[in-house]
Amino acid sequence: MSTRFQIGVFTALLCLVSVGAFAHPVPDIPVRGYFHRGGEAVLKVEIDLRCFAEDPENEPYLLKWVLDESSEAEKREWIQAAEKLTQESITFHFEPLGRTLPEFAWNFTSHAGKELSKEDDPVVLTGEWRTTIPTGVRGYRIKATEAGELAIPFINHFDGRQIERLATLFPGEESFLLDLSGHGKAEVPEAGGPDAPADAVGPAGGAGDRWAALWDSLKVGFIHVAFEGPDHVLFVLGLFLLSRKWRPLLWQVSMFTLAHTFTLFLSALGLVRAPTTLVETVIAASIAYVAIENICREDYSRWRLLVVFAFGLVHGLGFAGRFAERDLSPANFVTALIGFNVGVEFAQLAVLAIAFGVTIGFKDPVLYRKRIIVPGSAAIGLLGVLWALQRLFGS
Repeated sequence: MSTRFQIGVFTALLCLVSVGAFAHPVPDIPVRGYFHRGGEAVLKVEIDLRCFAEDPENEPYLLKWVLDESSEAEKREWIQAAEKLTQESITFHFEPLGRTLPEFAWNFTSHAGKELSKEDDPVVLTGEWRTTIPTGVRGYRIKATEAGELAIPFINHFDGRQIERLATLFPGEESFLLDLSGHGKAEVPEAGGPDAPADAVGPAGGAGDRWAALWDSLKVGFIHVAFEGPDHVLFVLGLFLLSRKWRPLLWQVSMFTLAHTFTLFLSALGLVRAPTTLVETVIAASIAYVAIENICREDYSRWRLLVVFAFGLVHGLGFAGRFAERDLSPANFVTALIGFNVGVEFAQLAVLAIAFGVTIGFKDPVLYRKRIIVPGSAAIGLLGVLWALQRLFGS
């Protein structure tokens, strides 16, 4: 493999990562179900208004003060767009009745249906459909349509308690079947009884549900870094570029992991909070700093560990924002947090493995620094600076 080819591959890798370097992650469309004995049921869908823009990744969050200054005509257009996006992205199914078309009533709220109170609260549209489950309905599931482009978290509650089984659906995927055999309008057998489908998931939960929740959260964590988190990928690449020796790299990645795990845990518990703009700006600055240090220093030093740890604390707050969108109950919290963090680590290891594979042919350290470290770090640093300026002064 020629050095020219390897340089081209590495450059292509940086370009691929940088495509989303100025972007907010595309929002999900959470679907939450609330079921009660006697047949009462409420389905909720949450639509982030950024989805309506031509380029949602580069669209800032709509805040409460903007909503307050918007006309009634604009609000009606957003509601119509939310209805259309829901129909294009999700189908709802009650077995054995088949597909159902919920009639959602739409309201402007903050995330997870929270009331808008502060001027800088992010605004979403929450669709709510109240219905009664008829006798004979055995299960409920949703499907993410092939035409959809967003992930669909599927979260459900029985009699006020969130069940352990979770699912995050990507276009073309179908959820598990939620057992409703004991929740019809009339008296019917208990959930999980003889009328329940054999593969249905009921409210009690078990080891299988916990493993499913763990796997689902792992998938979400991996995808968040590998496909939605170019900032985190660039930071890991910056760590890699200074030294390919396994010991310095292991120390740096371990410090980064320890730091972001700590703040992810504290933030997920609600013990640490920071403005999103500040977090995103510091994350971008961390990318630029590490890249510039790669150019100015020719070798690894222990001081680097403190820098990596400090920036890792901030990256953990960035991960926490994605994790918090799922609005999990205490029953699911620990399992989902572990799975999400493991997924993040797998994604980081995948980035390092690719970087090793691309640069493995460079044996001469002088040539490696001249052809890869310096130009690669310069490109990463430039992206970090531009991204920090954009996040600080806003688009």
